[in-house]
Amino acid sequence: MQLRYQFRVYPTPGQQVELARAFGCARVVFNDGLRLRQQARDAGQKYISDAELSKQVITQAKATEARAWLGEVSSVVLQQALADLNSAYRNFFASISGKRKGRKLAPPRFRSRKDNRQAIRFTKNSRFKVLDSGRLRLPKIGDLAIRWSRTLPSDPSSVAIIRDAAGRYFASFVVRTSQDEAFPPAESEIGIDLGLTHFAVLSDGTKVAAPKFLRRAARKLKRLQQGLSRKQRGSNNRKKAVVKVARAHARVADTRRDWQHKLSTTLIRENQAIYVEDLCVVGLGRTRLAKPVHDAGWASFTAMLEYKAARYGRAFGRVDRFFPSTRMCSDCGRINDEIALNVRAWNCSCGAAHDRDVNAAINIKAAGQADFNDRGAQVRPGLVPAPRGEAVTHPDAARSTRSVEGISVL
Repeated sequence: MQLRYQFRVYPTPGQQVELARAFGCARVVFNDGLRLRQQARDAGQKYISDAELSKQVITQAKATEARAWLGEVSSVVLQQALADLNSAYRNFFASISGKRKGRKLAPPRFRSRKDNRQAIRFTKNSRFKVLDSGRLRLPKIGDLAIRWSRTLPSDPSSVAIIRDAAGRYFASFVVRTSQDEAFPPAESEIGIDLGLTHFAVLSDGTKVAAPKFLRRAARKLKRLQQGLSRKQRGSNNRKKAVVKVARAHARVADTRRDWQHKLSTTLIRENQAIYVEDLCVVGLGRTRLAKPVHDAGWASFTAMLEYKAARYGRAFGRVDRFFPSTRMCSDCGRINDEIALNVRAWNCSCGAAHDRDVNAAINIKAAGQADFNDRGAQVRPGLVPAPRGEAVTHPDAARSTRSVEGISVL
C-alpha cells in the first residue's frame, strides 16, 4: 500500500528563492505544453505525443535564448510538470468517453503565476535524499530543514514540495508499506448518520457534537476580510492582508482535519465494520445550508474512514443516498411519509418511538450489512484511491490539539 506523509519544511531565504525559481519553471513548462497542444488542435493537426512534447518544451527549449533559464532547475521537476499535464489530459479524455466515473472533467487550464499555491515534485531519478541529520537534500536547492512528527516506514519513492496560500512550505513523501498493520479484530459494527446538529450519530446511540470550526472563527475572519477590502489593490499592505486571511483559513482547515483524523481513527480501531450514507455533498453545497455543509467536511471524513479501513483491515461500506434511512422504522421496516427537518423524534404505527438520527444510523447499518452479505464482501476490502488533496495534520495546526494521523492512501 502506498501512503503519503507530509511534514512542515523551513527553507532559508536563499532556498526560498531557488524554490520560487523551480515553481516558475515548472509552471512555464506546463503552460508551454498546454499551448502547443491547443495550437495543434486548432490547426487540425494530430495530438502531440508525450515524448514529442517533452522534446519541444524542455530539450529544444533549453537551447533557445528565451528559455535558457530552464536549465537552472532540476530536469526532473520539468518532466514531472509535463507528467501532470499528460495525466490531466488522460483524465479529461476518460471523463468525456465515459470510462471515468463521477462528474465530467474540464480540459486542462493554464497555471497562473498569481496562484498562491505552488508545487513541484522530485522522483528517485532526481536523487533526493533524507540525510542522517534529518534534512532533506534536493538537487539545485540544497538541504531543507524539516520538522519530523513521525518516522517514515520505508524509503520514499517521491517527494513533493508545496507552498500554500499562507506562505508555508511542506514536503509530501510517498512511501510503500506492508499489509501488516491490521488492528486486532473487533466485535462491534456501526452505522453512521452524518448531520449538522450532530456531526455523527452512531447506531449504538452515541452522538458526536458538531464542532463548527468555521463558525467559531467567523468573527476573526470577518475582521480580517474587512481589513483586506480596505487595502489598495497592488499595494504591499494588501499582499500582507491576503496572507493573514489565508493563515486564518488554514488554521480552521488544519484544526478540522486534526479533529476528523482523531475521530476516524477511534471509530476504525473500535469497530470491525463501518457503514455510512453516500451523501451528495456537491448538491447540498448549492443549497441555503451550503456554509454549514462545507464547515462539516463530510466528504473528507468519509474518505478518511475508507482509506483507514483498507489500511487497518476493517470493512467499509456506503449506503445508497436514496435509501430512506430516516423515514424507515428500524423495528418493523415501514416506510413513512416525508419527515420535516425540525422533527427530531417520531412514533411509528407499530408503537416504536424513534430518535430521528439514531433510527437513521440503525437503518444505515442494517442496509450496509445486507449489501455486504449479498455481494459476498470480504472483511478486508481492497485498496481504495485517495483524494489528490493532502490528508494531513501538522504538529502546530491547532495549539489545543495534537495530531494522531497524517497519512493518506494513494
